This record gives sequence, structure tokens and C-alpha cells, in this order.
Amino acid sequence: MKRIALLFAATALLSACGLRPVYSGGSSGPVAQALSNIEVAPIEGKGGWLVRNALQDRLIHNGNGPRYRLVVKLDDSIEGFGVRADDAITRERRTLRARYQLVDEATGTQMVDATAGSDAGIDVTSSEYATIAAEDTALERLSQTVADQIIARLALFAVEEQRAAAAKSREGQ
Repeated sequence: MKRIALLFAATALLSACGLRPVYSGGSSGPVAQALSNIEVAPIEGKGGWLVRNALQDRLIHNGNGPRYRLVVKLDDSIEGFGVRADDAITRERRTLRARYQLVDEATGTQMVDATAGSDAGIDVTSSEYATIAAEDTALERLSQTVADQIIARLALFAVEEQRAAAAKSREGQ
């Protein structure tokens, strides 16, 4: 009985803290609507193609013209470490970093300038095919992770914009 009472008390305190879900309102909510107004510019390379597709999968377009353009530049590198006595590399680290900028299409103003990135460890085997396949799989996973990080930051930007617009409308009343 004490546990249930404690759970209810914790729930009441949590609801009073002012936290709100970012995606409240689902696909018709303000954050989802703001994200639907973003167009992703082409990104160079295989990693760029993967990141752009992952971003477009997460940005559901509403049919209106884009208000913002997302420009992403990637840095994809593979570094060997874990060396055996015969100087053969046994382990690699693939790192994917993205610098991205959200630009207002109407004014050309840069709204967000940030970075995202992740890395993955890869075992180097005696089979060159297996190593290349592992490197490609790591790039696919890293692309998804980087896209998730970018979308999370853009969602925060949308929340900040929503709050600023609400405060401005309250001041104007």
C-alpha cells in the first residue's frame, strides 16, 4: 500500500514540474508541423545518401513548400587500432560526424548551426569481404544515429520557436 501511495505522489509531483512531451498532438502537433516544413539539401557521398534518406524518413512533408532548408556536411573516417605483433590491424573505429545548418528560405538566416556524430567499433577479420560488409553495416547504423540526433535538435528548435511565438502573441495582446 505504501508503494502505491508513493507512486501516486511521484506522479503528482512529475505532472507539476512543467515537462511536456515534445511531440504532443501527434502528426498535427506544432513540432511535427514545424519539422514538416524542412527540406533536406543533397549530401555528398554514400554516407550522405544514407543520412539524407534517414532524415527524409523522419520529416513527414505536409505538401506545403518548405520554410527551411537543412544543409548537412559529413566527415566519415575509418581509423585502425588494435594492432597485433605482426602489425596487422585487428580493430577499426568508423566515425561519422555531421555539421548541419538550418536556414530560413525566406530570409537566408541561419537558425541552427550544430554538430552530431557517433562512432562504431569494427572487428577486422581475415576475410576482406567480411570486413567491408562490417564497415558498410556500421555506416548504415551511424547514419541512423546521426539522423536521430539531428531530428532531436531540430525538434528542440521547433519547441523554442513555438514558445517564442506564444510569448510574442501574449505581449501583443
